[in-house]
Amino acid sequence: MKNIRSIGFWSGLLAFLATISYVIVQLLQVLRMIPFPTDEILIYGLSLCIVIPFVIEILSLHYVTPGSKRFWTHGALLFTSMYAVFVSANYVVQLVTVIPMKLRGMGNEIRILDQTPHSLFWNFDALGYIFMGLAMLMAIPAFEKKGSQKKVRWALFANGLMTPIISIVYFYPRYSENLLMLGLPWAITAPLAMLMLALFFRRKENATA
Repeated sequence: MKNIRSIGFWSGLLAFLATISYVIVQLLQVLRMIPFPTDEILIYGLSLCIVIPFVIEILSLHYVTPGSKRFWTHGALLFTSMYAVFVSANYVVQLVTVIPMKLRGMGNEIRILDQTPHSLFWNFDALGYIFMGLAMLMAIPAFEKKGSQKKVRWALFANGLMTPIISIVYFYPRYSENLLMLGLPWAITAPLAMLMLALFFRRKENATA
């Protein structure tokens, strides 16, 4: 069990750092401070770096949660798995197919695979982050309503509240960068939730040391 808590902490910390790095690069891209293809390589690469640590973080949570509350963490794990499948498929396609083809001047030939507003892989990305939000909401009842666990609950809830907004950003008929800014609070709530969960594992580990 101690090993699982340690794995949960480090995976959560990695997910937090990857998410913060992604947010920074995304903002720099919006400000036109990173040229193509560096911007897309960094964005998709860092987004892919979030996936496995976040999955392991939620898996660790499931195994340190008492049996009476594992229904909630099991649900969170299922939603996390759905998130991982959708976004991994998207980011790998963008990194190993779309970007190289664009660099060869053959972007038109694989346009259907490009993540542009309301495209196939745009919807994959949307579903991924919607499932991430649902995973965090599902995990809330696994935590106590007092002490440090109450802070974890609020962090998860704050990010869960962003799920409808993320849906609007992705699915609103007319996309714009101003609309993208509507989802800006996610840049705080998502890494915060991952970090608070990581610290939960560290406190658990220290309490049993």
